[in-house]
Amino acid sequence: MALQQIAFEVAAADLEPVEALLEGFGALAVTSQSEDGSVLLEPGVGEHPLWERVRVTALLPEQTDPEPIRRQIDATLGDRVTGWQVEELEDRAWEREWLEHFRPMRFGQRLWVVPSEMEPPLPEDAVAVRVDPGLAFGTGTHETTALCLEWLDQESLAGQYGVDYGAGSGLLAVAAVRLGARGCMAVDNDPQAVRATQENAERNGVAGAVAAHPAADHPPCCADFLVANILSATLVALADELLALVREGGRIALSGILDGQQERVMAAFQGRVVWDPVAHRGDWVRISGTCTA
Repeated sequence: MALQQIAFEVAAADLEPVEALLEGFGALAVTSQSEDGSVLLEPGVGEHPLWERVRVTALLPEQTDPEPIRRQIDATLGDRVTGWQVEELEDRAWEREWLEHFRPMRFGQRLWVVPSEMEPPLPEDAVAVRVDPGLAFGTGTHETTALCLEWLDQESLAGQYGVDYGAGSGLLAVAAVRLGARGCMAVDNDPQAVRATQENAERNGVAGAVAAHPAADHPPCCADFLVANILSATLVALADELLALVREGGRIALSGILDGQQERVMAAFQGRVVWDPVAHRGDWVRISGTCTA
């Protein structure tokens, strides 16, 4: 499939309306990066953006006319937009190229994430989760996803029911069931993520045990465990909702948190979690613990 790519720079504070505008024009993927290539994180309320300006890149279907998009962005942001570029990407097998760089990855003792078309030799006790490239976030390559996968691998999930909140590709929900959970509810506010979760559950033979729901319309739950890999500001805002989904004595793991942000996230749970030691991977952390109420 041939694609068009547009790129431009905006103030970090303008990123949210820009992303919404691009999605409205049918963007297939949107990424935001600082000048050094780091992925942009959404600041919390009252916090300063991590960078003053960011470069936004969007992939669009071949037939999309980029000029209306540029006019709309210019009309919205004026001279706060700079460095506009349009590039037509040659027709290539994008998924194949992704697979060339994606190799089986091990998380913890048993859990492996493997490209769906690959049959690598794995240990006898390996639990494999097969994924394909897609637009929804989550193949295990990011530190926060890895931290969550490692947590799932070390937990005793046999016969338990869980929640994957902010599921993205549904990788964590699928992995939980593959590791022995009797079921897992996957929740996300992006319809594309809900579809991706369903597809990955089917690919791994666990469709009957993974229920994907939009965040605005998920059923009540009293789960044995919950994992949420979303940004720290969102975790703070959702603390009460997340706690309401887990039974007393249930386990909870939260990531998407930069080192240094964990105290603020912990405080939002108002003493209702007995926390484990913080786990680190690169600049990221995972906090986990046992719910007390």
